Amino acid sequence: MASDNAAWLDLTQEETLEPDLPIIDPHHHLWDARGSHYVQQRYLLEDMLADVNSGHNITQTVFIECGAMFRADGPEYMAYIGETEFVNGIAAMCASGMYGKTRIGAGIVGSAPLRLGDKASAEALDAQIHAGNGRFRGIRVGATWDADPRVGNHRTNPPDGMYGDATFRAGFQHLGQRGLTFEAWCYHTQIHELTELAKAFPDTTIILDHFGGPIGVGRYAGKEDEVFAAWKAAIGPLSECPNVMAKLGGIVMEVNGFHWQDRPKPPSSQELIERTRRYYEHTIEKFGADRCMFESNFPVDKIACSYNVLWNSFKRLAANYSASEKASLFHDTAARVYSLN
Repeated sequence: MASDNAAWLDLTQEETLEPDLPIIDPHHHLWDARGSHYVQQRYLLEDMLADVNSGHNITQTVFIECGAMFRADGPEYMAYIGETEFVNGIAAMCASGMYGKTRIGAGIVGSAPLRLGDKASAEALDAQIHAGNGRFRGIRVGATWDADPRVGNHRTNPPDGMYGDATFRAGFQHLGQRGLTFEAWCYHTQIHELTELAKAFPDTTIILDHFGGPIGVGRYAGKEDEVFAAWKAAIGPLSECPNVMAKLGGIVMEVNGFHWQDRPKPPSSQELIERTRRYYEHTIEKFGADRCMFESNFPVDKIACSYNVLWNSFKRLAANYSASEKASLFHDTAARVYSLN
């Protein structure tokens, strides 16, 4: 199924840069019937393959939860398991080699009812591990919240201050005990709360998604430099937590306020990276390449650019980096963090 903006995306075509460079895409989704908010309402195996086969050498991917294919029957707090079962089936299809070299869903990040606390979290996590059949790596529980209704909160309607909530933390404690990771999807105004969570659970690996969500809409619109300054002040202390990794990407969404989708033609890879370069370079400087990984965030980021153009933008950014740094950013950090062979 083509994205709603497929004809617009086709207006910008580029030759793939460094087509042989091995890449693990550590952040994408798979779904069906997501509603009008996203430019691609159906994004299943054939759709993902069309993107990963557009020129770059994508060897493996990591699926990140998105509320897809939840179980319709059974306890509500166990509904999450359906998503892992769904993706594990797709991963098994790709592992057969019948669909090309890319192992879609080699790692699976689902979700769990941490907001329900200790018992429900433990039961759901054990069920997730079982359903993943060796591919389950961790969970994400969205925390994005802002007082301005024009910004938009996470689809799960998280409360303000979720990372500090005692019940949430009672569930969170089970991740480290099981060797599972936690994906942190928050806004830049909440990064300090994530820092406190990371300090409280130093043995749990936390992955910061999408730079910590710099907001560029609502009350933050037109304040790009102010937002960057606030983000920069918050990202420093977080980077001092050795258990926190950073994903580089997911910064061309509507909430980031760059308005790529309103242009008559999609941006080139050079335009993309020049507009957002300071976020990438500062994060790599603070965390180091061995704690950073480029991500596609597809198909969400398809609102702004094609898969080929997006990865070209990352390669332009890393053009002058050392061979070992590039290997970390495009492949090795993700392989290590998500235990991929």
